Amino acid sequence: MSEAVSILRGRVAAVLGGNIDTDIIYPGRYLNITDREKTAEHLFELAYPGIRPKMQPGDFIVAAANFGCGSSREQAAAALKFSGCGAVIAAGFARIFFRNSINLGLPAIVSPSAHAECNEGDELEIDLAAGVIRNLSRNLSIAAAPLDPRAIELIRSGGLIPYLKARYASAPAAG
Repeated sequence: MSEAVSILRGRVAAVLGGNIDTDIIYPGRYLNITDREKTAEHLFELAYPGIRPKMQPGDFIVAAANFGCGSSREQAAAALKFSGCGAVIAAGFARIFFRNSINLGLPAIVSPSAHAECNEGDELEIDLAAGVIRNLSRNLSIAAAPLDPRAIELIRSGGLIPYLKARYASAPAAG
């Protein structure tokens, strides 16, 4: 696994509290939008309208516990991914949001203390395999749960669908 796959670098776009549910991330009124890339236009629209306009590709969202709670809608993770979000770092995730994120190729990093150790604008370096977040702006090392190598492989591939397409495209035909 190359360093480019397991090391992410970016800036903290926002530090949020706990219990950020899928309606806060992506409002239910937009569920009829089928173009995933257009979902990004409505990211945090109702609760935190200032986040989306200032997000740059590769930026991170940092939050306290229970990020992505609520409904199981995949659109919340898709809106983050297609907004250019480089990763979501939280003290904990709702299980299905975590799985949706990894399946879409969006890194979801569990770190119990990152929300207390990061400020908006901080530059971070995340080692997905080792489970270490380096806050370069504050010269801190923050513990995180390492991602399973299979999750890193899905992220490197761009998500589950691109991973499966590549895997089966190179597989010999059954005959």
